[in-house]
Amino acid sequence: MTLQDRSGVKEMSTQDNQSLGTLVADLAQQVTTLVQTEARLLRAELSENAAKAGAGALEVLGGAICLLAALIVLLQALVIALTRLGLEAGWSALLVGVVVAVLGVILLRTGMASMSPSALAPDRTQEQLKRDANLIKDQAK
Repeated sequence: MTLQDRSGVKEMSTQDNQSLGTLVADLAQQVTTLVQTEARLLRAELSENAAKAGAGALEVLGGAICLLAALIVLLQALVIALTRLGLEAGWSALLVGVVVAVLGVILLRTGMASMSPSALAPDRTQEQLKRDANLIKDQAK
């Protein structure tokens, strides 16, 4: 091998190292951008889920108010029923109280379901992170 051949080999090796260094730097830049994008997605999804939790809390509050109203109506119905023993007005109030109580229970259950941890988990972000991890693994090969 001549001196010229040796210098050509050395030059190609240096270019390969520079190319590899550039690729590693580009990969690091892309991973940083990806992590930042995923963080923004996570914040947006958590904000959306916080809004859902707020709506669930309002439903729970609505259910609690309905149950309180039902208790008042049922107590009034009981008083009327006991004092009048069988008059239609007392039984009407009792029926209204039961209906309001059922509505309160429905609102409470719906609100509690909206606030459950599984309903608030950032599912889309988790799926996106899995896809990104697989993509990074494939690119690193």
